[in-house]
Amino acid sequence: MTFLQKLSSAWTANNSLLCVGLDPDVNKFPAELADQPDAIYAFCKAIVDATADLACSYKPQIAYFAALRAEDQLEAICRYIRTTYPNIPIILDAKRGDIGATAEQYAREAFERYDADAVTVNPYMGFDSVAPYLEWKDRGAIVLCRTSNAGGSDLQFLDVGGKPLYQHVAQLVADKWNTNGQCSLVVGATFPNEIAQVRALIGDMPLLIPGVGAQGGDVESTVRAGRIANGTGMMINSSRAILYAKPVADETYAQAARRVALETRDAINQFR
Repeated sequence: MTFLQKLSSAWTANNSLLCVGLDPDVNKFPAELADQPDAIYAFCKAIVDATADLACSYKPQIAYFAALRAEDQLEAICRYIRTTYPNIPIILDAKRGDIGATAEQYAREAFERYDADAVTVNPYMGFDSVAPYLEWKDRGAIVLCRTSNAGGSDLQFLDVGGKPLYQHVAQLVADKWNTNGQCSLVVGATFPNEIAQVRALIGDMPLLIPGVGAQGGDVESTVRAGRIANGTGMMINSSRAILYAKPVADETYAQAARRVALETRDAINQFR
């Protein structure tokens, strides 16, 4: 099954466009995980188990693991998702971008070591830096386009032949790079007008949309701008708002995460 096939299946099976980001910050972990050697794995596993029927994908951010020398726990959580929830795609958020020979090694890291279904990549060095990921015909390459951070405008709005650079990237990926239907684009929920403009350029190609939740992106504007005719076409990511949801009453941290994930999934579905 290809990345897009698995994603399409998850959209339908879980009635969800919600992508749950796994950004484990040990400084925000509940007290019961303190000093636990595999705390990162335990935390992520609890979040996954609590939200697996609500998510269309999981997006572990590699830096949160690598900074703490916890790549083994990243391998473990990817393996756990693959084994326990095999129909939910894993997106390795790595934002890789390097020359072809190095990109080949990054592709092996993403698709062999972590067995991810897709990986985020940076297009700044051109097609030959993205091509090695596309050699894995069943995997996806999710290309940065219009990112959710304010500083993205420093480059992404530069004029390229009468249109901003992010639109040039969107059209380039859609028209020339996506020959096997493996590509997606990252467009931030903090810029719904740009989501709509990208959607108009790329047709039904999937969008990974960060920026709802803690970053303040508006759910209704995001969904109306990015949905395709059948009400799908998006992986709308929320990380911190779900991972570190404040428990109420006698909730555990995992139950709090589930509550917020359910609220987010349902809010998205209102506008599909």
